[in-house]
Amino acid sequence: MTNEPDCISFDDLVSAIETKITAAGASSAVAKVLATNCATCERDGTLSHGVFRVAGYLDSLTRGWADGTTEASVDVVGPSYIRIDGHNGFAQPALAEAGPVVDQALDDTGVAVIALRNTHHFSALWPDLEAFARDGRVAMGMIASGKLAVVPEGATCPVFSTNPFGFATPVADADPIVFDFSTSSMSHGDLQLLRAEGREVAVGTGVDSTGADTTDPNAILDGGGIRPVGGHKGALLSFMIETLAAGLTGGAFTYEIDAEAPDGAHTFRTGQLFIVIDPERGGNDAYLGRVREFVDMLRDAGMDRQPGDRRYANRAAAAERGIPITDSIRSLFD
Repeated sequence: MTNEPDCISFDDLVSAIETKITAAGASSAVAKVLATNCATCERDGTLSHGVFRVAGYLDSLTRGWADGTTEASVDVVGPSYIRIDGHNGFAQPALAEAGPVVDQALDDTGVAVIALRNTHHFSALWPDLEAFARDGRVAMGMIASGKLAVVPEGATCPVFSTNPFGFATPVADADPIVFDFSTSSMSHGDLQLLRAEGREVAVGTGVDSTGADTTDPNAILDGGGIRPVGGHKGALLSFMIETLAAGLTGGAFTYEIDAEAPDGAHTFRTGQLFIVIDPERGGNDAYLGRVREFVDMLRDAGMDRQPGDRRYANRAAAAERGIPITDSIRSLFD
């Protein structure tokens, strides 16, 4: 259609996603948090975790696999230690509910350890972490993320998930440095997008059902597995994340999640751990400035693109002209 708009505003995109998620059975509060998260990823160019993910939320809600109306239980088990049970809801709304308790722990001790369990996480980590950094906090997070997908060297089948890890820090007079990455050679979402586009992946990305290297995303996703990033080092990072995000939080390990999830599930009931630090506690008022000097040094040394730069550029462009409309966005209005 020649008169069809090619961009949509952030607020209109949030509203469209929210309508879909509410119609699938989520409360208005949960739908708002999830819609804002998806729209944020889409706006900032993280398409593998943007509107592309809405169908997965809708599937989990309509089949009753995830509860879109539950409220999390928040327990303060130590001055800096907060345990959250999401009661089979979604992680981002549960974390939002714990916001005042987290802020209190940071005010009292300068540190908050946040252990979430029994929650579905189906997005990138960086939106959660950026919010902490915008408030002047250093934050890291990790997830035992769901379906068995990663085959380390020596294993005969997938034993880890993609096990994302993220980090964020404020920077003096600049946007925060924020990044997250899966400990697999490629995220599951990116692999699905490449499959949909009919594209191949590099050798070393994953193996087929026989354990042989393959460049075909279909072979990796259907009976094969993704390799860890960096070989045994990525595998050990996954081990650490599983023990902290599942074992320490009381959430399910990936192999347990995979066994309980219904066929075709998109979201997974798992655990995640956040550690948030106020860097100015103890008189370290110079922290933000020192990080700025460090980042400036890196840019001067030729690392002129730092984590988050592209997202911030996409965000600025979207504020000016809107978010480019994709087929996934069009589907929201079908």
